[in-house]
Amino acid sequence: MSSETGAGWMIEAIGVDPAREASVEARLSLANGFLGERAARAASRGPAWVSRLGYQRWGAGPRCLVAGLFETPDTLPPVPALQPVPDWSRLRITLDGLPLWLAEGEVLAHRRALDLRRAVLTGAWRHRHQVGAIATLCLTRALSLADRAVALQHLAFSLDRDGIAVRLTAPLDLAGLDLEVATMAAEAIGWRTVTPGHRGAMAGSARLLRGGIEVTPAPAPPLQWTWCWRSVAGETVELERIAGVARVDGARPDPVPQARAARDRAVRLGWRASLAAHEAAWARRWRDCGVELAGDTALAEGLRFAIYHLCAVANPGDPAVSIGARALSGDGYLGHVFWDTETYLLPFYIATWPAAASALLAYRHRTLPAARAKAASIGCRGALFAWESADTGRETTPDQVIGPTGAMVDVLTGKFEQHISADIAYAVWMYWRASGDSDFLRAAGAELLLEIARFWASRARPEADGLRHIRHVIGPDEYHEDVDDNAFTNVMARWSVARGLEVLGLLRRDWPEDAGRLVAALGLTEAELADWSDAAARIATGRDPASGLFEQFAGFHALKPLDLAAYADRTVPIDVLLGHDRVAASQVVKQADVVMLAALLPEEFPGAALARNYRHYADRCAHGSSLSHAMHALVAARLGLTDEAVSHLRATIAADLGPASDSSAGIHIAGLGGLWQAVLLGFAGLDMMGDTLALDPRLPADWGALEFTLHWQGRRIACRLAGTGCDLTLLEGAPVAVLVSGMERVVQC
Repeated sequence: MSSETGAGWMIEAIGVDPAREASVEARLSLANGFLGERAARAASRGPAWVSRLGYQRWGAGPRCLVAGLFETPDTLPPVPALQPVPDWSRLRITLDGLPLWLAEGEVLAHRRALDLRRAVLTGAWRHRHQVGAIATLCLTRALSLADRAVALQHLAFSLDRDGIAVRLTAPLDLAGLDLEVATMAAEAIGWRTVTPGHRGAMAGSARLLRGGIEVTPAPAPPLQWTWCWRSVAGETVELERIAGVARVDGARPDPVPQARAARDRAVRLGWRASLAAHEAAWARRWRDCGVELAGDTALAEGLRFAIYHLCAVANPGDPAVSIGARALSGDGYLGHVFWDTETYLLPFYIATWPAAASALLAYRHRTLPAARAKAASIGCRGALFAWESADTGRETTPDQVIGPTGAMVDVLTGKFEQHISADIAYAVWMYWRASGDSDFLRAAGAELLLEIARFWASRARPEADGLRHIRHVIGPDEYHEDVDDNAFTNVMARWSVARGLEVLGLLRRDWPEDAGRLVAALGLTEAELADWSDAAARIATGRDPASGLFEQFAGFHALKPLDLAAYADRTVPIDVLLGHDRVAASQVVKQADVVMLAALLPEEFPGAALARNYRHYADRCAHGSSLSHAMHALVAARLGLTDEAVSHLRATIAADLGPASDSSAGIHIAGLGGLWQAVLLGFAGLDMMGDTLALDPRLPADWGALEFTLHWQGRRIACRLAGTGCDLTLLEGAPVAVLVSGMERVVQC
């Protein structure tokens, strides 16, 4: 039997349940923004594991992943996928020549635990081996946040009998990898992807200690270290292991020396000191990013889990990569980057870790050429970003996939789900407003905003009714495909065009040379800018001026109503239960769509319009995506619907920590980012989009206090909310005005 619990700062898995193993591996995964590793059992595996391409719900899937290392396999369709690299943490142990693994003998105890505070994975395993001896193993693993190229492992091993012949092997395991080996030495391997573009390397080091004295390893093949000895009952043997990893792109230097250098840095520092440096780096991260919530233990633990994974997957030092839909914890969505990053994750980084936010937006700027090419391919100007993006920014959504019945199924999101460009514009603008980072704005942000505005102005075509329409799209509600004038898409498009005009005016006022350079480089004319103004004024929105109710898309109100309450006990998504065609003909929404618009642009819902739109669409939402509940929680919190909001928060947490959760393909990182947003932007009323930082707390009555730290335009501010009270402390930077429940307050040291 297996059970997972969250107690304070520990997430545990007790026992081993094959049906839950893959989800446990993702939930307890480690990452540092460059490396990611699932919490696979290091020392209790058999000789082979289920392929990463099949049986995901049944088989476990150990992975070591490197951010940005994509390969296009020789499959149909040939879609780029994040490529696993050698498994540096695997251990093989034999006793009197017989393997020590779960399938033989008797498991006496088995526990894995992820320490969220330290970002350290520990394991304890006691096993009665078939030779009669009881083996005890205690394992520790970490991916260093202090030196992201370094991975650390420690094993403490003992037997309760004398004289057992023990053989311990620590390999850099290459089994099941699709990498092309370029170089191989005794302790290092270099590889390249079969499709050109990426190279990488891994170098290892291992030392075995008996009684504190290092033992010389036996002769062994390359990429593995082997020791043999006779057991002494009760003696603890220790293994210290370090790996260094490198990734290089294009024609940059050979990665093997970089991997060796990373390993050697950690070796010189020592295993324990390297772990201490990692823990100190995490302590600094928690200081800036942590949220303390009193009064709701389960929610507080869910928030810690979310913040851990959000911090673990970002890397401010690498603007060439972004964060995929399942982070670095599994193969879900092949590591591709979606709109999730900008709408669900960026607000967390903007408020707590601006350098990470800047790097993620720099990735989008780096992929501008591909976005321009995609826009041109549909007859538009400007930048249309890929719905699914990998390393180059080219569209990686397949046109077709093989469905459950074996028939080919069309995938339309890559063609029609275009709101991603507006989502990126929103993130760029939020970062600029919250950070005041003029260097970023002048070097990248303004160009992104202008090219996105250009796209939407060319995409919204004037028609005979005097409005400009955006036809043939998919909104966030993917149950309805190829629709016209999706409200989320259109309003966000109109907003994006207005921001393009605003940023150009800002540049002309404050940095005229940059404005002139961009206008010349992009070929902007006054006639085109006049067309942008027209688009910002005349793009159809679908809002009823009398009621303030948005129609989700043209014709949505004419679809057949569906009573979702009649299907409340369903165990599968509503589209699986009822079929695609029936759902598409019904007023049932997959996930927050108009509600998502309300979360991002509340100013579009004045007065009673917010409550009216929320209730109308919340009652029609089937929550067929892990992205949905968090945005409903955010808007419900703003409306004062406390119980409803908290219920949505608990549903968000349950996607990864609940008893019926399925994280086998990776954690739901966007939902975790949405959880943070619902608490901070919803209940705390945080607003980073205005001229002044604002808080408008509406905490549930049973929350004792909510404490967090914010970054705002070069300042660091500690906040403590209790009821409607708000205590603010300036930790760093110049005095600043903050609006608290509409009243201005100057915060200073």
